Amino acid sequence: MSAAAASATNVAVIGGGISGAVCASLLAASGVAVTLFDSGRGAGGRMAQRREVMEDGTELRFDHGAPYFTVSDDEVARVVSGWEARGIVAEWKAMFGSFDREAGKFTDFEKEETTKKYVGVPGMNSICKSLCLEDGVVAKFGVTIGRMDWIQGRSSWSLASFDGRDLGHFDYVVATDKNIASPRFSGLTGRPPPLDLSLLPELSMMIQDIPVRPCFALMLAFSEPLTKVPVQGFSFNNSDYLSWAFCDSSKPGCARVPLNSQSWVLHSTAEYASKVINNIGPRKPSADALAKVADELLKEFQATGLNIPQPIFMKAHRWGSAFPATTVSGDDKCVWNKGMKLAVCGDFCASPSVEGAVLSGMRGASKILGCLNFPSGL
Repeated sequence: MSAAAASATNVAVIGGGISGAVCASLLAASGVAVTLFDSGRGAGGRMAQRREVMEDGTELRFDHGAPYFTVSDDEVARVVSGWEARGIVAEWKAMFGSFDREAGKFTDFEKEETTKKYVGVPGMNSICKSLCLEDGVVAKFGVTIGRMDWIQGRSSWSLASFDGRDLGHFDYVVATDKNIASPRFSGLTGRPPPLDLSLLPELSMMIQDIPVRPCFALMLAFSEPLTKVPVQGFSFNNSDYLSWAFCDSSKPGCARVPLNSQSWVLHSTAEYASKVINNIGPRKPSADALAKVADELLKEFQATGLNIPQPIFMKAHRWGSAFPATTVSGDDKCVWNKGMKLAVCGDFCASPSVEGAVLSGMRGASKILGCLNFPSGL
């Protein structure tokens, strides 16, 4: 297929997380015109980086979602190798372990030969940001999709924003938001979900209500290193509150906190997060509710006996439905409807990990490129 013919095809990608960014990048590299929409202020999704400013004006940055990722698939490994060559990914060579809350001690330390851990440089969002800036990708942030209409006569999709703006017609749509057809969207917004699954009855059982694991992240900055903690990251055993903790400022290529200080990100257990959300409701939590969560998670961190001082900065963030509890599409790694030119991609289609999301985005691009007569998809 000629580049001119490919560029006559336009694709909407909904979601600027890693799955959507990878899919958009691969399509654009083959000459397809791509418009990417994301409701956030920038690319990243769960690989976003949070910028915070302390009272004295000091700027802090936190990878408050996925702390790192690993790779086992050969296809994904080739892609990640390219990112390494571009300087947007590096290996995080750090010591990790497990902490038993009941015993009050570390019970396991990872050996050096365990799987490589990769991070975005200078932040986890660097990968998505870079992919969304590639030629052929037009990224529009701060845009929430409110409606997706299939126009049978034109064999295309019409998209509108949540506030009713016409966003245009598209030959194909790639949806990477698991709530695009979920009742969860209605619970958060009071509106019907953008995608009417009565158009796609065979997909409804797969994608209408994917179970999720909620989580609270706690971002912490300390005026000096935590000298009693012998690792840069660790999981918790026997804690009702915390699942893991990572020293965010120990990652390569980052200048996240002032000299000699240290930043950490903690993630709660899904059980703790579910209990809190059941009490306060599904909508955005108040500042007071988040402050209470922050206090409770910090108290649990300090109860480890690891000599955790009071932080100079502390803030909690809720990930309400970000982490899928299951996968839905089997070996295909994406949900694909050729007749209606719709791909649904994300870690919930492959495996609940960054690698799963990358692989699903690659599969979505491959399905569309296959329809455009690229011999082997990608």
